[in-house]
Amino acid sequence: MRILLTNDDGIHAPGMAVLEGIARQFSDDIWICAPAEEQSGAGHSLSLHQPVRLHRHGEKRFSVRGTPTDSVNLALRVVMDRKPDVILSGVNRGANLGDDVTYSGTVSAALEGALAGIRSIALSQVYARADAAEEVSFSAAEQWGARAIAPIIDAPFAERTLVNINFPPLPGESVRGIRVVRQGFHDYGRGTVVKGTDPRGFHYYWFGLHGIEHTPGHSTDLEAIADGFVSVTPLQLDYTHDPSLAMLSGRYA
Repeated sequence: MRILLTNDDGIHAPGMAVLEGIARQFSDDIWICAPAEEQSGAGHSLSLHQPVRLHRHGEKRFSVRGTPTDSVNLALRVVMDRKPDVILSGVNRGANLGDDVTYSGTVSAALEGALAGIRSIALSQVYARADAAEEVSFSAAEQWGARAIAPIIDAPFAERTLVNINFPPLPGESVRGIRVVRQGFHDYGRGTVVKGTDPRGFHYYWFGLHGIEHTPGHSTDLEAIADGFVSVTPLQLDYTHDPSLAMLSGRYA
């Protein structure tokens, strides 16, 4: 089995080493093509207005001066002589839950793989707010990563879908199990914008996402993580809201 690894935290991020350790439990044919630098929040962006540079670090190991989407594209079109069987993206430092997936470079790298018809899985390690300034523990991902991937790594995925996996902010031995759940949603209505002034007197702004309200009930990725479980969520690329088709068609009749 040929596996391509990528991420949005950069090729030298601790989560990439964790992901490689997980992937090598399934195959020795491991390729890495990831951003050279931090690209968190890049979403599904593609570099169109500047050249993208590729650097080789060793056999089957490359970095890209660009986004996660750039990295997957170069891996498939330039680096590899044939497509991988699976793309694993992560392990991200931080959660990719609910509608945060729309911002996520980690999920978007897997999305790019899905567009190419390749089984693609995004993996993220949630951490507690108090740990943000410290070294984040990947204990849950290390102990549960292979267990979360094993049932699906050779399973047929529906066309234009991917799987999003998140690990709770717990020691691996404290994780309660795995839940297959739907995507939740956040309430960012109380998010903040912090205004500051740089040393030259110019204003800058820093976005903060606070006051999050979880989806009611316990059926989504948000609650699964809060309850101490690994969350496994299938995502689709078709954003069409089918119930609105008839209503909109009637308005254009």
